[in-house]
Amino acid sequence: MDKKILELAHKLQAKTVLRRRDFHQYAEAAWTEFRTASIVAETLEKLGYHVAVGEEVIAAAAMMGVPSAAEIKKEAERAIAQGANPKWVQKMQGGKTGIMATYVFGKPGPTVVLRFDMDANDVLEAAEDSHRPYRENFASINKGIMHACGHDGHTAIGLAVAEILSQIKDELKGSVKMIFQPAEEGVRGAKAMAAKGLVDDADYFLGMHLGFKAKKTGQLACNMKGFLATSKYDALFTGMPAHAGAAPETGKNALLAAAAAVLNLQAISRHSEGVSRINVGVMSAGTGRNVIPPNATIKFETRGLTTKINEYMAGEALRVIQGAALMQGVEVSVFEMGGAAACSNSSKLAQMTEKLAKRLKLFGEIMPECDFGASEDCSYFMERVQHQGGEAAYILVGTDLAAGHHDAHFDFDEAALELAVALISAAAADLLAFKN
Repeated sequence: MDKKILELAHKLQAKTVLRRRDFHQYAEAAWTEFRTASIVAETLEKLGYHVAVGEEVIAAAAMMGVPSAAEIKKEAERAIAQGANPKWVQKMQGGKTGIMATYVFGKPGPTVVLRFDMDANDVLEAAEDSHRPYRENFASINKGIMHACGHDGHTAIGLAVAEILSQIKDELKGSVKMIFQPAEEGVRGAKAMAAKGLVDDADYFLGMHLGFKAKKTGQLACNMKGFLATSKYDALFTGMPAHAGAAPETGKNALLAAAAAVLNLQAISRHSEGVSRINVGVMSAGTGRNVIPPNATIKFETRGLTTKINEYMAGEALRVIQGAALMQGVEVSVFEMGGAAACSNSSKLAQMTEKLAKRLKLFGEIMPECDFGASEDCSYFMERVQHQGGEAAYILVGTDLAAGHHDAHFDFDEAALELAVALISAAAADLLAFKN
């Protein structure tokens, strides 16, 4: 079956590149991926998959960092104007842009889940001839939103894998679930899909990313470990304005509360059992030079080598914020804006994927054990699968990069698309194949 899959991946490469460039040109940010998701849903339905979207696959209570209702409505209208099918957009009301497509094969067998993310970054794309998407006319037309992390490629890969599996369906057993996830940036989307129990029956789960620590085309990393758990928060302090000269004692200074919180967040004791981090990335406050500041906002994150360590950091951070507000006599509201669990690959599935890659002879360098050293909310799916007794793995498919991830000049070598399609299709087929 290897030869057939390699031939199909090669045959689909031109279509996969065109899809990637289309998604790149119409980049969409978290919870607003209406056009991308509608194209994905329609394509999968035509391939014979059962497609579930919207409330069927997104738990509203677990959604984090969702834009306002007005912003979501505006983006839905924008997506329809750019070619989204209104039928699918209607089903994704409220920003519920996740998709799960299921194909049940002819005989009973395992359940394999494949996950691909769809959203773009809040980045203004470079408008220079040295930047290939601009030079070749597929740069983002949605100003301030750019596929600067490769999710356009991930989505195109997922559709090609789905097509290959549908073409070899008579040689497979069990079922495959294809998850197309919104809102990975800011680690916001996976939790709301995992909460729906989409992966609770998974025997095997595979996630992937282009580039990151595999920065050359032909590289592959299968033995991933060290996904950091993270929590991301916005804290809004509300005080009382007053004339700073005539009656300062009548005010309640929200800026001082926020400043005290920022300083003391950095003073949280680090954890002895592993990496623990905290960062305040934004602080804004006040209305005028001569007014006691009545409002302030800080945006911060915690991280930990394990979920336990991150929970410690997040708990201490929330305690510090409440104390800072109490000290200045102001109110504070804290909103969870994102999060991811800590996890590592299941060794058996990682080893199987590595052996497969060697068998296919597609990759010139298979990297040894790789420490991810960052956060990815695919970990919510992975952790849940592993807790249910299944196996989960995440791979990095190498690609030459024009610039680093989240950079305005980001671009990748599209030859990596075919490699990823072939590997993931073959991995799924191995797990689903008849064994007489």
